Amino acid sequence: MPYYLTGLGSVSAFYTDSVKTRVDGELVEVNFKEGQYVNKGDLLVVIDPRPYQVALEQAQATLFKDQASLRDAKLNYERYKGLLENSGAMSQQQVDTQKATVDQLEGTVRTDQAAVDSAKLNLTYCHITSPISGRVGLRLVDPGNIVHATDTNALLVITQLQPIAVLFTLPEDQLPPVAQHMAKGTLPVEAYSRDDQTKLATGKLLTIDNQIDQSTGTGRLKAVFDNKDNLLWPNQFVNIRLLLEVRKNSTVIPAAAIQRGPQGTYVFAAKPDHTVEIRPVTIAFTQDNLSTIASGLTPDEVVVTDGQDKLQQGSQIEVRNPAAPANRAQSPAAVSGSPTQPTSAPPAK
Repeated sequence: MPYYLTGLGSVSAFYTDSVKTRVDGELVEVNFKEGQYVNKGDLLVVIDPRPYQVALEQAQATLFKDQASLRDAKLNYERYKGLLENSGAMSQQQVDTQKATVDQLEGTVRTDQAAVDSAKLNLTYCHITSPISGRVGLRLVDPGNIVHATDTNALLVITQLQPIAVLFTLPEDQLPPVAQHMAKGTLPVEAYSRDDQTKLATGKLLTIDNQIDQSTGTGRLKAVFDNKDNLLWPNQFVNIRLLLEVRKNSTVIPAAAIQRGPQGTYVFAAKPDHTVEIRPVTIAFTQDNLSTIASGLTPDEVVVTDGQDKLQQGSQIEVRNPAAPANRAQSPAAVSGSPTQPTSAPPAK
């Protein structure tokens, strides 16, 4: 008998990126359509690169000029150093001053190289590529507009739908057994529609949050789904069923057979002489339309699933074949009320 934990969940995109510009300029190309699936690295937007190309050429020219000055300063330093060592025609002060000039020009060249790299980086920023693979939302800016790096609005939003995550809550008392079973292996998770009738996707439990919400007494859990059919969408509400374990050798009966009274839970068990006996039972748990019995019944017994309100201890019943229903007015159980159709408990799994 599978044992599920149920909770209400909300679908959340695994990654959500708001794409913005890092440079200012005119938006000259928009290479995507709304709702399009894009891959990581695809070119999405082009900002006019011409001003940044000019800035790059200026930085390269400055670097070239300062490199020439550095080469000249190095040659002079070698000459001064040779004169000092060979003939003493040059003072030590002049050699040291020339060495300082070489160091200053090396610093200038490094600064120029950094300016060139910065200009190349800005030129790269003019071509905005997709940071992740996902689905593009509605376009927020049209071609021809001037965009700025300080703009608060994004150019577009990309959400990753494959895989996708679901955040759901469980009572805090259920978290310890979940953690214990997680340590033994992966726990399957099923997502159902809001009416709890349609199964949307099957995934696995990813993690448990690191704290419990004291206001609700619940803990948050995160599951991940492949979402190959795109049936899950961000911010969608779903019902979650977490398969905690499969309990084998369980005695299972239809939940409709369970009755409740002042003395607790009981069922009407059919006896070989076609009478019923009130049998107290202990329910381990109920899942959908089935209940697992901890004690009070054995798998080979027959229980009544309909019309129990007209029965009492020792009432006569008729065991009918569901394919050939009998006339209710002629049933032996008609003396005490409606006839019942006893149903045997399913064999243990």
